[in-house]
Amino acid sequence: MRILVIGSGAREHALLLALSKDDSVTDLHIAPGGDGMTDLAVCHPEWEGAAIDVEDGAQITALATELQADLVVVGPEIPLVAGVGDALREAGIAVFGPSKEAAIIEGSKAFAKDVMNAAGVATATATRIESSEDIEAVLDAYGPQYVVKDDGLAGGKGVVVTSDRAEAAAHARSVLDAGNPVLVESFLDGPEVSLFCFVDGETVVPLLPAQDHKRAFDNDEGPNTGGMGAYAPLPWLPEDAVQRIVDEVCEPVAREMVARGCPYSGLLYAGLAWGSAGPAVVEFNCRFGDPETQAVLALLTTPLAEVLAATAQGRLAELPPLEWHEGAALTVVLAAAGYPAAPQKGDVIHGLGAVDYEGDSYVLHAGTKRTEAGEFVANGGRVLNAVARGTDVEDARAKAYELIESLELEGGFYRSDIALKAQRGEISI
Repeated sequence: MRILVIGSGAREHALLLALSKDDSVTDLHIAPGGDGMTDLAVCHPEWEGAAIDVEDGAQITALATELQADLVVVGPEIPLVAGVGDALREAGIAVFGPSKEAAIIEGSKAFAKDVMNAAGVATATATRIESSEDIEAVLDAYGPQYVVKDDGLAGGKGVVVTSDRAEAAAHARSVLDAGNPVLVESFLDGPEVSLFCFVDGETVVPLLPAQDHKRAFDNDEGPNTGGMGAYAPLPWLPEDAVQRIVDEVCEPVAREMVARGCPYSGLLYAGLAWGSAGPAVVEFNCRFGDPETQAVLALLTTPLAEVLAATAQGRLAELPPLEWHEGAALTVVLAAAGYPAAPQKGDVIHGLGAVDYEGDSYVLHAGTKRTEAGEFVANGGRVLNAVARGTDVEDARAKAYELIESLELEGGFYRSDIALKAQRGEISI
């Protein structure tokens, strides 16, 4: 099977690694990819002299056609919401990723709310704001913990949760000034859970539950980010939790999408709060999450390519159950100085050696570039991921932190408490 992956971050690096271990895969390509991925796939930063634009359906389709790709796996949300999957399907190319119409479940939080309400899925109440004149009146109806969201794509950083009304109002104004509507929601208490599901129409197959750490600094302090680390599975989650999420959330949403004439095909990411009454949806994403994917796929033993192809071809229900390594996996993000507001680029990364992908710990590239001298430098906010698999959370943590501590990046930083509460037997938020 010849596969083309779309994207350039650590999530896509993790996908390449998992796909490379599938014996059915003969060729791996990625567009645009990155310099740290060339040991796994052929990178295509440009096509016919033009830089790859992941939102350009015609360009991506032309590249996939030239490569004679049997399957295209779209990593990020932006090309999915832009309709790249539709362009590929119209050309007869199998795609892992939803249509433009279905991807709106991430592209518009208001649309997602409407789907959930119709499907009877528990979620926060919400009010949409389209004019700054309405901000104060809407905030009057919420609080004292305010949840203010960008009703559009924000790379996981468009949400502010705060008890500071002035901060909530300021974020709402900034979103409106950027041209997007705002969603103000009631606060959902309880720890957060990320559950990925392969979805093919009404067929839903869950992966292992994971938890992301969004705040930049230890103890969940600092600004919201795209994610500073994640671990899987969740030892504190009730034994029946995954099945409840599938039964009460993912399957009803999948049926509702079919009923609306926009059946879902691809990876549905449910971000949930696990409260006293069980799961309630915080948001949906239309793709693999970053950095949870890095931890979840480290535990998957089922060949990934066949599952993605079966989902794309409408054969998901025919596959046997997914199989997993015992134990736990964890990823820690090394971020550049100034992240998330103004990441510093160009600093040399020291300590990177040859990657042993067969070992229990390895580095994935998120935002790096190789210089003419052969050195890797920071080229994004989230620079590298240290990933480790262990017999339990404590073992995985020890291996991941031993690896990340061997890396040096001037001004770079990482959280020291990824999955620490879970290791202590506590429920992490």
